[in-house]
Amino acid sequence: MSIPQSGGGPIESFDQLAEYLDDGCKPKTDWRIGTEHEKFGYCKDTLNPIPYAGPRSVLAVLEGLRDRHGWKPIHEGDYLIGLEKDGANVSLEPGGQLELSGAPLESIHETCDEVNTHLREVKGIADEVGVGFIGLGAAPIWTHEQMPVMPKGRYKLMTEYMDKVGTMGKTMMYRTCTVQVNLDFGSEADMVQKFRVALALQPVATALFANSPFLEGKPNGHKSWRSRVWRDLDADRTGMLPFVFEDGFGFERYVDYALDVPMYFVYRDGKYINALGQSFRDFMKGRLPALPGETPTLSDWADHLTTIFPEARIKKFMEMRGADGGPWRRLCALPAFWVGLMYDQGALDAAWDLVKGWDAETREALRVAASKDALQAQVGDINMLELSRQVLAISREGLKARARPGAGGMIPDERHFLHALEDSVEDGRVPADELLEHYHGDWAGDLSRIYAEYSY
Repeated sequence: MSIPQSGGGPIESFDQLAEYLDDGCKPKTDWRIGTEHEKFGYCKDTLNPIPYAGPRSVLAVLEGLRDRHGWKPIHEGDYLIGLEKDGANVSLEPGGQLELSGAPLESIHETCDEVNTHLREVKGIADEVGVGFIGLGAAPIWTHEQMPVMPKGRYKLMTEYMDKVGTMGKTMMYRTCTVQVNLDFGSEADMVQKFRVALALQPVATALFANSPFLEGKPNGHKSWRSRVWRDLDADRTGMLPFVFEDGFGFERYVDYALDVPMYFVYRDGKYINALGQSFRDFMKGRLPALPGETPTLSDWADHLTTIFPEARIKKFMEMRGADGGPWRRLCALPAFWVGLMYDQGALDAAWDLVKGWDAETREALRVAASKDALQAQVGDINMLELSRQVLAISREGLKARARPGAGGMIPDERHFLHALEDSVEDGRVPADELLEHYHGDWAGDLSRIYAEYSY
């Protein structure tokens, strides 16, 4: 989840809200790749989640990164709640999940180097204090009551609100992890095409990256339980956004949608002020009950945009949000998958041709089926395995056309980062299938073995 935004002046007209999004448009030469990934920390001796503070804790890892690797601290009150360095951030999710929000980089080669460096730094510190980290879409054994609570005001407010608007909000906050990629757009028209492709094909990413088949120690009936959780979180701020596919969609229409998403908070003087369920439209008129007479700044608008959670979303860039957290190879595969589709116009056009005939019901049905069955999903005449094969072929051609070399020119482009996904469509198995095979096979139902065998 995001850290507080800053740097925005007062909002004097509604036009500024759309202009804020439009200001994200960049020439293609300036397009970058930002990869974010979350992971669960646990105590190696007990296999319980790590607390915020103590000798084996999230705090111990953050302090180690700060002191040993030059990360600058981010505090909320007296609490160390994040780090920053060279355009990247390390932050805490509500249940102590550790997230790297990577710097905006030019190639997947750089992204993978960043991932490697981060995991190596974290592991070096974690090993010394008796902590491990694992990449999964959902906590496989822990109950909600076992999860620690991070000392962040934003999360306290959200926790109190979640049960009022859905049944799975606290599960999402405390017991799920994701990997996502943030990409740029060149114009409003480019944003629209990318947004439509992004939403339509999120189910493919959900299927390929499905890695959360367990909850509270047993199979949960879904290969991506994380994806299932999002369907019962808060209907006002989640979903597949059918209006994005309507004629006339653009920045202004997204602003209209965002203005109708109930607020969580306003951030002032280092504190989160409760604005749960209140209206940003009222805020614009100086009628926000939480701050009567006060009107918002662009920083407030930027903060509000971070509280909207559809399968893909826009701020000054676009976020792909459909994938489970997972093993190392897939942390590099996700940005490769989407960059191949989005950063070459020929590939983007081919992807749009593939999905433009689908209606809202088909897109939603694919989302539901992907969470349950992954590559075995079937919606009408659409077979997820075959669809994934087609989408990967388009992405591969897009990466080839980008022709971004790595390893000092020894590697001609970024296509090899798709190998983990191509292996999946070759045998029809995603990480969740492999985990279930272990559970029913050599693990004999002993899910504790997942930590030793699948940790970073």
